[in-house]
Amino acid sequence: MTGPVLHTERLTLRRPQPGDWTSFHDFMMSDRASEFGSHRNVGKAFRSFAAELGHWDIFGFGMFAVTYKGEDRAVALVGPWNPPDWPERELGWMVLDAEAEGRGIAREAAQGALHHIWSALRWDTVVSYIAEGNARSVALAQRLRAMLDPQAQAPEAPGKTVLVYRHPRPEALA
Repeated sequence: MTGPVLHTERLTLRRPQPGDWTSFHDFMMSDRASEFGSHRNVGKAFRSFAAELGHWDIFGFGMFAVTYKGEDRAVALVGPWNPPDWPERELGWMVLDAEAEGRGIAREAAQGALHHIWSALRWDTVVSYIAEGNARSVALAQRLRAMLDPQAQAPEAPGKTVLVYRHPRPEALA
């Protein structure tokens, strides 16, 4: 179970491990996870977490578990995501630890993941799918300079409108 390990000023981004289940479970059982389909359903939460682990095994990449440097407890999941039924490759994020919210953790991790997406994975394009009304995620996408792309197709999400934000490719890599 190896994969790239990324470092930012305050964070380490590593492949998720089975021990990250506790942080993921606690998040999914909280009101903070209302935008995710496994909210307050332990079976769906478990299958969602297993998909995070399996995505790495199947595709060789996936969302990174984000920890503070020198610690091992996952406080967020951030990174590339591309299930077979997704219209496009995505940069996704979820802050698992409520105490990490509002501290720039998601932005710092997303910037590190975007660098990895462009330079190591060499994707040509990347979007973020955000449920309409999720103001914090929209604000993060905008801070990352992503633009709403109303022409792009969103994944199916019954009962929800999903917005598509397209991330600009750095000119140096264009």
